Amino acid sequence: MLFNSHVFLFVFLPLVLWLWWRWREAPRWRLILLMLASYVFYGYWSWPYIGLMVLSTVIDFHAGQRIHVAPDKRRKRRWLIVSIVANLSILCVFKYASFALANANALLELLGVASGARLGPFLELALPVGISFYTFQSMSYSIDIYRGDAEPARDFWSFGAYVAMFPQLVAGPIIRYSAIHEQFRALPRRLRPATAYLGIQFFVLGLSKKLLIADMVAPYVDALLQTTGQTELLMSWLAMLGYTLQIYFDFSGYSDMAVGLGYLLGFSIPQNFDSPYKSRSISEFWRRWHMTLSFWLRDYLYISLGGSRGGQLKTLRNLVITMFLGGLWHGAAWTFVVWGLWHGLLLVINHLWRRTRIALHWTVAWLMTQLAVIVGWVFFRAEDFDMARRVLKSMFGLGEIDASQLLGLCANLYARALAGLGIASLPSGVGRMSYLLVFVPLGWFIALACKNTWEHRPGATRWKSVALALLFVLCVLRLTQPSPFLYFQF
Repeated sequence: MLFNSHVFLFVFLPLVLWLWWRWREAPRWRLILLMLASYVFYGYWSWPYIGLMVLSTVIDFHAGQRIHVAPDKRRKRRWLIVSIVANLSILCVFKYASFALANANALLELLGVASGARLGPFLELALPVGISFYTFQSMSYSIDIYRGDAEPARDFWSFGAYVAMFPQLVAGPIIRYSAIHEQFRALPRRLRPATAYLGIQFFVLGLSKKLLIADMVAPYVDALLQTTGQTELLMSWLAMLGYTLQIYFDFSGYSDMAVGLGYLLGFSIPQNFDSPYKSRSISEFWRRWHMTLSFWLRDYLYISLGGSRGGQLKTLRNLVITMFLGGLWHGAAWTFVVWGLWHGLLLVINHLWRRTRIALHWTVAWLMTQLAVIVGWVFFRAEDFDMARRVLKSMFGLGEIDASQLLGLCANLYARALAGLGIASLPSGVGRMSYLLVFVPLGWFIALACKNTWEHRPGATRWKSVALALLFVLCVLRLTQPSPFLYFQF
């Protein structure tokens, strides 16, 4: 089920909220309601895959209990290994098995092994939506109990509601159990007007990011990237600048909606984005982009590898390994691996540069950071290496758009501006470029000059309420067809 759908906005959400606050005197039943409603939310996409989530939940709940009561470190570690192996096995089978077999067969072919010795058949399994998010979230519970950073859930319903919690189930933010268990133990009995307004504000602004910015740009970005040739420099840059905005407003929009839904249920969900395109270094970018994943990778992977202990070479190694696995987490494709390694290399360069104590002017630092991020997005977006190569060649080297095309573009842009942009009738490449020449600068202005959702002052005013109502109406009018979020595929 999608947040940006009629069934969610006008059936599922009102019903769940009504039952949630009606049962305010029955905390256990409220948690059962949240868990079962989340299963309905998830099962709306595919009922059979609810079983995977239930399996992960049961294993980690019991593993957490056993870790907590185990009398010695050895037995605690044994149950921790059970939890980690179970979660990673589920993730590997459904997300990476086909990828691993395909690459193993390619390697056998490269080595000249007879075709009869190939591995197979390939596992053609549909990727369960959000499996990377809820397995990481569930696994962190066991690790935190092992480290002594969290207490075990008091009952299965609390843990089941934590794992399946529908506001952030399929695309985060990734929540630690230690950050929410106290909220589960003291469920609010009434929804304060200020909290309700804050939830509506987050949800409507997030919905607007998705429908009025990301989805408006997406079809023109996709069309330009499919037709980009090696001499169309302007077209390639417009497409990648547009995609850079699309993925930000799409994903941060989902995160804002998740936070808003959390407020409407009386929960506090952590921030996931903090204006990442204002960053002046790649390390700052990762402190601002997909913050809960960045902190997860830092706390459970980078630090476990040794972090910055053990000297500079090991620190740099740990950075590269962490980002390599972070890239692989995003998808079973070599383009994601390269994207992760690219950011690992950037973090290594950033780490070494800081040791020189040479300060760059903020504009130079900002431009270099954004350029590095955009180049990385090429691999993240590309369907294969051929597409990545084609787009990068177009962006960096083989000719400009000629004068006649540029004049035609300007004339087209002027005509579209006079005609109200004619969004539905832009079939040509020049038409797509003229559209993006308006909306890409506007989107970057919003990303750089405007406050992000977390920076808006809380509290209702007449004009803010009117603006939110108008935005919501515009969003509802845009609900003409399903529009999944980009991070659903991860």
